[in-house]
Amino acid sequence: MASASFPPASSLIPPEIPFELHVANRDKLLKSIRLDLSDSSRPLHGFVLLQGGQEKNRYCTDHTELFRQESYFAYLFGVREPEFYGAIDIATGNSILFAPRLPADYAVWLGEIQPLSYFKERYMVSMVYYTDEIVQVLCDQYGRSGKPLLFLLHGLNTDSGNFSKPAEFQGMENFETDLTTLHPILTECRVIKSDLELSLIQFANDISSEAHIEVMRKTRVKMKEYQLESMFLHHTYMYGGCRHCSYTCICATGGNGAVLHYGHAAAPNERILEDGDMALLDMGAEYHFYGSDITCSFPVNGKFTSDQALIYNAVLESHNAVIASMKPGVSWIDMHKLAEKTILESLKKGCILVGDVDDMMTKRLGAVFMPHGLGHFLGLDTHDPGGYLKGLERPKEPGLRSLRTIRELKEGMVITVEPGCYFIDAVLVPAMESPNTCMFFNRETIGRFKGFGGVRIESDLHVTANGCKNMTKCPRETWEIEAVMAGAPWPLDKK
Repeated sequence: MASASFPPASSLIPPEIPFELHVANRDKLLKSIRLDLSDSSRPLHGFVLLQGGQEKNRYCTDHTELFRQESYFAYLFGVREPEFYGAIDIATGNSILFAPRLPADYAVWLGEIQPLSYFKERYMVSMVYYTDEIVQVLCDQYGRSGKPLLFLLHGLNTDSGNFSKPAEFQGMENFETDLTTLHPILTECRVIKSDLELSLIQFANDISSEAHIEVMRKTRVKMKEYQLESMFLHHTYMYGGCRHCSYTCICATGGNGAVLHYGHAAAPNERILEDGDMALLDMGAEYHFYGSDITCSFPVNGKFTSDQALIYNAVLESHNAVIASMKPGVSWIDMHKLAEKTILESLKKGCILVGDVDDMMTKRLGAVFMPHGLGHFLGLDTHDPGGYLKGLERPKEPGLRSLRTIRELKEGMVITVEPGCYFIDAVLVPAMESPNTCMFFNRETIGRFKGFGGVRIESDLHVTANGCKNMTKCPRETWEIEAVMAGAPWPLDKK
């Protein structure tokens, strides 16, 4: 019998990087901060000043870890090199980069030392100086009496609980500083994506979708999970030029699919794939700082069992219901509850649960099967900031407290939709024993799913004026997945 013929490895070409994107981002911030200053009757002068990321060595060694720029700095300047500072003059709109003054032996070990004119042209800024000239340059540019005011980046990341680091440099005593104005304004700028940003996120989605399909096609029983990770990383780098991943790959099979952030150092994607396993692969590439976040779930042997199809279709119906309901003005809490309710209804139809679904919702049973939030903003970071505006409080109920945003959707947002259904003993067993929820479980049926793991389906959505656009292009229906895994081209020929 002739073997299946597969299409070429990739149809994609990495796009040219549009540095105009960062010019537009700076202009957007400048307009926003000028408006804020005007509204609060403050003078329109001073400087936005950000410190770029710093290169780090591994512990005490001379092993230099691969550098990736700090995201706020990347947003405004697009600089890929470490040790830079960047400023925006609020009065004139001029943008200024400050480059490190490199030692002569840099040229021996690390390559040509670029002149300042190189950075000015490449990053499309008004002027470039060295970092040891920050004080003199900013004071000269200020051109007024008194100390210039620096708007520094300092604020809480509501996903990590960490604070952004304000710029530091020798000579800061020559300036007044403001630590409160910039962070919320710059964060909100990042929430709404421009067309140029969307084009990069789309490419990251395109190459990642293609890589997920490649992994599906090549997955075989008795492989190791890390081989699936390796295939994904190879494809996105080889054909997409994506040197960085958006996050640590989750390549879970079997019971590992119930570990929400599997793939970390203590659980390093190393299990052997067994016949009858579901795979849950959460992997996304990053291109010029902008990322993707995609999860595909499929049977490792290429054919869904009835139980696998039951859980998979419960999650797919949830995923599709949310996408069909998304548009500007919609509450993300309502979308999360819609996702939960859809899954619970499917589990009831499959005789895993019994009773009234509205009662299950009141008792927060949805959080037993989906403990995480429905999705999160996506952009320069996998969990892009801005999920909680000032004054918004994180819900306290199970499931809802894991939401990374509770905002209403706005045109231009990019947000993930990632419902899941998992059989996590640490959550499921207490719920089955609790007098508050035990009556909902069909113990005979649910016993079949011991060790099942879980299913998650995750796509990246761009909120449009009237709805949303799915930027992810993976097979989703069970028959599509089975066809692709059997060698059919994607997209499927539907003639």
